[in-house]
Amino acid sequence: MSFQPVLPLSGYAGWRLLERTMERQRASHDQTPQIQKDVDYFAAKIGSVRTPEDLVSDYRLLKVALGAFGLEEAINGKALIKKVLTDGTTEKTALANRLSDKRWHALAKAFALDGTGSPGTASDGFAKKITEQFRTRSFETAVGNLDENMGLALSLNREIGALASETMSENAKWFSILGSKSLRAVFDGAFGLPQQFASVDLDRQLAVYKDKAQAMFGSNSASQFKDAESREKLIKTFLVRSEISAGSTYSSGQIALTLLAR
Repeated sequence: MSFQPVLPLSGYAGWRLLERTMERQRASHDQTPQIQKDVDYFAAKIGSVRTPEDLVSDYRLLKVALGAFGLEEAINGKALIKKVLTDGTTEKTALANRLSDKRWHALAKAFALDGTGSPGTASDGFAKKITEQFRTRSFETAVGNLDENMGLALSLNREIGALASETMSENAKWFSILGSKSLRAVFDGAFGLPQQFASVDLDRQLAVYKDKAQAMFGSNSASQFKDAESREKLIKTFLVRSEISAGSTYSSGQIALTLLAR
Protein backbone atom coordinates (compact mmCIF):
# COMPACT_ATOMS: atom_id res chain seq x y z
CA MET A 1 0.00 0.00 0.00
CA SER A 2 1.38 3.40 -0.97
CA PHE A 3 1.78 6.25 1.51
CA GLN A 4 -1.07 8.74 1.78
CA PRO A 5 -0.27 12.02 3.58
CA VAL A 6 -2.76 13.39 6.08
CA LEU A 7 -3.71 16.87 4.85
CA PRO A 8 -7.14 17.75 6.25
CA LEU A 9 -6.63 21.47 5.66
CA SER A 10 -5.28 23.54 2.80
CA GLY A 11 -3.50 26.89 2.78
CA TYR A 12 -1.42 28.19 5.64
CA ALA A 13 -3.53 26.46 8.29
CA GLY A 14 -2.78 23.17 6.53
CA TRP A 15 0.91 24.04 6.37
CA ARG A 16 1.07 24.66 10.11
CA LEU A 17 -0.63 21.33 10.76
CA LEU A 18 1.77 19.57 8.41
CA GLU A 19 4.72 21.14 10.23
CA ARG A 20 3.41 19.82 13.55
CA THR A 21 2.89 16.30 12.21
CA MET A 22 5.91 16.20 9.88
CA GLU A 23 8.10 13.90 11.94
CA ARG A 24 5.37 11.30 12.36
CA GLN A 25 4.25 11.47 8.74
CA ARG A 26 7.80 11.25 7.43
CA ALA A 27 8.43 8.17 9.58
CA SER A 28 5.26 6.56 8.24
CA HIS A 29 6.27 7.37 4.66
CA ASP A 30 9.82 6.05 5.05
CA GLN A 31 8.56 2.76 6.50
CA THR A 32 6.24 1.89 3.63
CA PRO A 33 7.25 -1.41 1.99
CA GLN A 34 7.89 0.06 -1.47
CA ILE A 35 10.14 2.83 -0.18
CA GLN A 36 12.10 0.36 1.93
CA LYS A 37 12.50 -2.03 -1.00
CA ASP A 38 13.70 0.75 -3.30
CA VAL A 39 16.17 2.07 -0.73
CA ASP A 40 17.53 -1.38 0.19
CA TYR A 41 18.03 -2.32 -3.45
CA PHE A 42 19.85 0.93 -4.21
CA ALA A 43 22.11 0.57 -1.18
CA ALA A 44 23.01 -3.00 -2.14
CA LYS A 45 23.68 -2.38 -5.84
CA ILE A 46 24.89 1.19 -6.39
CA GLY A 47 28.46 0.46 -5.32
CA SER A 48 28.97 -1.65 -8.45
CA VAL A 49 27.91 1.16 -10.82
CA ARG A 50 30.90 2.64 -12.65
CA THR A 51 29.50 3.94 -15.95
CA PRO A 52 26.39 5.76 -17.15
CA GLU A 53 25.31 2.57 -18.91
CA ASP A 54 25.46 0.65 -15.61
CA LEU A 55 22.98 3.08 -14.13
CA VAL A 56 20.52 3.60 -16.99
CA SER A 57 20.31 -0.13 -17.68
CA ASP A 58 18.97 -0.83 -14.17
CA TYR A 59 15.46 0.60 -13.85
CA ARG A 60 15.30 0.19 -10.07
CA LEU A 61 18.59 1.99 -9.50
CA LEU A 62 17.65 4.71 -11.96
CA LYS A 63 14.30 5.22 -10.24
CA VAL A 64 15.99 6.09 -6.95
CA ALA A 65 18.79 8.10 -8.61
CA LEU A 66 16.38 10.33 -10.51
CA GLY A 67 13.90 10.52 -7.63
CA ALA A 68 16.63 11.83 -5.35
CA PHE A 69 16.93 14.90 -7.60
CA GLY A 70 13.25 15.35 -8.42
CA LEU A 71 13.74 14.02 -11.95
CA GLU A 72 11.62 10.88 -11.70
CA GLU A 73 9.39 11.95 -14.60
CA ALA A 74 12.40 11.72 -16.93
CA ILE A 75 12.98 8.01 -16.29
CA ASN A 76 12.06 6.99 -19.84
CA GLY A 77 14.47 9.50 -21.38
CA LYS A 78 17.48 7.22 -21.18
CA ALA A 79 19.38 8.90 -24.02
CA LEU A 80 19.20 12.26 -22.24
CA ILE A 81 20.16 10.77 -18.88
CA LYS A 82 23.11 8.91 -20.36
CA LYS A 83 24.34 12.01 -22.20
CA VAL A 84 24.16 14.13 -19.03
CA LEU A 85 26.08 11.55 -17.02
CA THR A 86 28.65 10.90 -19.77
CA ASP A 87 29.42 14.60 -20.22
CA GLY A 88 29.73 15.26 -16.47
CA THR A 89 30.07 18.86 -15.31
CA THR A 90 33.74 19.79 -15.83
CA GLU A 91 33.52 21.20 -19.35
CA LYS A 92 31.47 24.33 -20.08
CA THR A 93 29.99 22.56 -23.11
CA ALA A 94 28.73 19.62 -21.01
CA LEU A 95 25.00 19.12 -21.44
CA ALA A 96 24.30 19.50 -17.70
CA ASN A 97 25.93 22.95 -17.80
CA ARG A 98 23.78 24.03 -20.76
CA LEU A 99 20.42 22.87 -19.47
CA SER A 100 18.38 25.52 -17.65
CA ASP A 101 17.11 22.92 -15.17
CA LYS A 102 19.98 22.70 -12.69
CA ARG A 103 18.72 19.45 -11.21
CA TRP A 104 20.55 17.73 -14.06
CA HIS A 105 23.79 19.42 -13.06
CA ALA A 106 23.31 18.23 -9.49
CA LEU A 107 22.71 14.66 -10.68
CA ALA A 108 25.76 14.59 -12.95
CA LYS A 109 28.00 16.14 -10.30
CA ALA A 110 26.88 13.76 -7.56
CA PHE A 111 27.27 10.56 -9.61
CA ALA A 112 30.49 11.69 -11.38
CA LEU A 113 30.31 8.95 -14.01
CA ASP A 114 32.10 10.87 -16.79
CA GLY A 115 35.31 8.86 -16.39
CA THR A 116 37.53 11.80 -15.41
CA GLY A 117 38.00 10.69 -11.83
CA SER A 118 36.69 8.41 -9.16
CA PRO A 119 32.93 7.87 -9.59
CA GLY A 120 30.68 9.29 -6.90
CA THR A 121 29.08 5.87 -6.54
CA ALA A 122 32.34 4.57 -5.02
CA SER A 123 32.57 7.25 -2.33
CA ASP A 124 31.87 6.59 1.34
CA GLY A 125 28.34 7.37 2.39
CA PHE A 126 27.10 7.83 -1.19
CA ALA A 127 24.21 5.36 -0.92
CA LYS A 128 23.08 6.85 2.40
CA LYS A 129 23.12 10.39 1.03
CA ILE A 130 21.20 9.56 -2.15
CA THR A 131 18.60 7.36 -0.45
CA GLU A 132 17.91 10.07 2.13
CA GLN A 133 17.39 12.57 -0.69
CA PHE A 134 15.11 10.04 -2.37
CA ARG A 135 12.99 9.62 0.77
CA THR A 136 12.70 13.37 1.21
CA ARG A 137 11.75 14.04 -2.41
CA SER A 138 9.34 11.11 -2.42
CA PHE A 139 7.55 12.53 0.61
CA GLU A 140 7.35 15.96 -1.03
CA THR A 141 5.90 14.36 -4.16
CA ALA A 142 3.28 12.48 -2.13
CA VAL A 143 2.25 15.72 -0.42
CA GLY A 144 2.28 17.61 -3.73
CA ASN A 145 0.05 15.01 -5.36
CA LEU A 146 -2.64 15.89 -2.81
CA ASP A 147 -1.94 19.63 -2.55
CA GLU A 148 0.40 21.11 -5.15
CA ASN A 149 1.02 24.31 -3.20
CA MET A 150 1.90 22.39 -0.04
CA GLY A 151 4.37 20.32 -2.04
CA LEU A 152 5.95 23.49 -3.44
CA ALA A 153 6.24 24.92 0.07
CA LEU A 154 8.00 21.77 1.27
CA SER A 155 10.40 21.88 -1.66
CA LEU A 156 11.19 25.55 -1.09
CA ASN A 157 11.79 25.05 2.61
CA ARG A 158 14.42 22.43 1.76
CA GLU A 159 16.07 24.11 -1.22
CA ILE A 160 16.16 27.80 -0.42
CA GLY A 161 18.16 27.50 2.81
CA ALA A 162 20.94 25.65 1.02
CA LEU A 163 20.93 28.04 -1.93
CA ALA A 164 20.97 31.10 0.34
CA SER A 165 24.08 29.72 2.08
CA GLU A 166 26.03 29.21 -1.17
CA THR A 167 29.20 31.23 -1.73
CA MET A 168 28.02 33.07 -4.82
CA SER A 169 26.91 36.61 -5.55
CA GLU A 170 23.45 37.81 -4.58
CA ASN A 171 22.53 38.21 -8.23
CA ALA A 172 23.64 34.64 -8.94
CA LYS A 173 21.41 33.40 -6.11
CA TRP A 174 18.44 35.31 -7.46
CA PHE A 175 19.11 34.01 -10.97
CA SER A 176 19.20 30.47 -9.54
CA ILE A 177 15.79 31.08 -7.99
CA LEU A 178 14.45 32.47 -11.26
CA GLY A 179 15.79 29.41 -13.05
CA SER A 180 14.09 26.93 -10.72
CA LYS A 181 10.54 26.04 -11.68
CA SER A 182 9.51 25.13 -8.13
CA LEU A 183 11.27 28.01 -6.35
CA ARG A 184 10.01 30.70 -8.67
CA ALA A 185 6.46 29.31 -8.40
CA VAL A 186 6.54 30.17 -4.70
CA PHE A 187 8.26 33.53 -5.14
CA ASP A 188 6.00 34.57 -8.02
CA GLY A 189 2.97 33.58 -5.98
CA ALA A 190 4.15 35.37 -2.84
CA PHE A 191 5.07 38.49 -4.83
CA GLY A 192 1.72 38.48 -6.65
CA LEU A 193 3.33 38.24 -10.09
CA PRO A 194 1.35 36.97 -13.11
CA GLN A 195 2.33 33.91 -15.13
CA GLN A 196 3.39 36.14 -18.03
CA PHE A 197 6.11 37.65 -15.85
CA ALA A 198 8.39 34.72 -16.73
CA SER A 199 8.60 36.00 -20.32
CA VAL A 200 9.94 39.42 -19.27
CA ASP A 201 13.62 40.26 -19.85
CA LEU A 202 15.69 38.41 -17.24
CA ASP A 203 17.43 41.50 -15.91
CA ARG A 204 14.03 43.11 -15.44
CA GLN A 205 12.83 40.02 -13.56
CA LEU A 206 15.83 40.31 -11.27
CA ALA A 207 15.10 43.97 -10.55
CA VAL A 208 11.44 43.26 -9.77
CA TYR A 209 12.34 40.37 -7.47
CA LYS A 210 14.76 42.58 -5.55
CA ASP A 211 12.19 45.36 -5.26
CA LYS A 212 9.50 42.96 -4.06
CA ALA A 213 11.86 41.35 -1.55
CA GLN A 214 12.88 44.75 -0.20
CA ALA A 215 9.25 45.76 0.27
CA MET A 216 8.20 42.47 1.87
CA PHE A 217 11.24 41.57 3.98
CA GLY A 218 13.14 44.83 4.37
CA SER A 219 16.08 43.43 2.39
CA ASN A 220 16.70 42.59 -1.27
CA SER A 221 19.27 39.93 -0.40
CA ALA A 222 18.59 36.30 -1.34
CA SER A 223 20.88 35.27 1.53
CA GLN A 224 18.22 36.31 4.04
CA PHE A 225 16.41 33.03 3.39
CA LYS A 226 18.98 31.18 5.44
CA ASP A 227 16.80 32.45 8.26
CA ALA A 228 13.83 30.21 9.14
CA GLU A 229 11.60 33.18 9.94
CA SER A 230 12.11 34.67 6.48
CA ARG A 231 11.30 31.32 4.86
CA GLU A 232 8.19 30.95 6.98
CA LYS A 233 6.97 34.44 6.04
CA LEU A 234 7.56 33.68 2.37
CA ILE A 235 5.66 30.40 2.56
CA LYS A 236 2.82 31.99 4.54
CA THR A 237 2.38 34.77 1.99
CA PHE A 238 2.52 32.30 -0.91
CA LEU A 239 -0.12 30.00 0.59
CA VAL A 240 -2.47 32.81 1.62
CA ARG A 241 -2.24 34.48 -1.79
CA SER A 242 -2.77 31.10 -3.47
CA GLU A 243 -5.98 30.53 -1.55
CA ILE A 244 -7.21 34.00 -2.45
CA SER A 245 -6.44 33.35 -6.14
CA ALA A 246 -8.31 30.04 -5.90
CA GLY A 247 -11.40 31.90 -4.72
CA SER A 248 -11.36 31.37 -0.96
CA THR A 249 -13.73 33.73 0.81
CA TYR A 250 -11.28 35.80 2.85
CA SER A 251 -12.31 39.20 4.11
CA SER A 252 -9.65 41.93 4.10
CA GLY A 253 -9.45 41.62 7.90
CA GLN A 254 -8.97 37.84 7.74
CA ILE A 255 -6.20 38.25 5.16
CA ALA A 256 -4.34 40.73 7.37
CA LEU A 257 -4.74 38.56 10.49
CA THR A 258 -3.57 35.43 8.64
CA LEU A 259 -0.47 37.15 7.30
CA LEU A 260 0.39 38.55 10.73
CA ALA A 261 -0.28 35.39 12.73
CA ARG A 262 2.29 32.71 13.48
